[in-house]
Amino acid sequence: MPFGKKVITTNGSGGCLSILFNIIWILTGGLYTAFIHIIFGALLCITIIGIPFGRQHFKLAELSLSPFGKEVVNA
Repeated sequence: MPFGKKVITTNGSGGCLSILFNIIWILTGGLYTAFIHIIFGALLCITIIGIPFGRQHFKLAELSLSPFGKEVVNA
């Protein structure tokens, strides 16, 4: 569940491998996934009830662009 969670960038030992994996991910499926999350987020923000769910889709769109080197923690 994305509610009550926050995405932070970790300063782990990923180094250049996380950058390389993020580039590979963006080219193979990250752009498509982020685009779908942005579309669903915009559609959900049309209604008042859907705004919290739309905000979570925007959060997931950011995470789906560069998942390597990120960590999901409790807010």
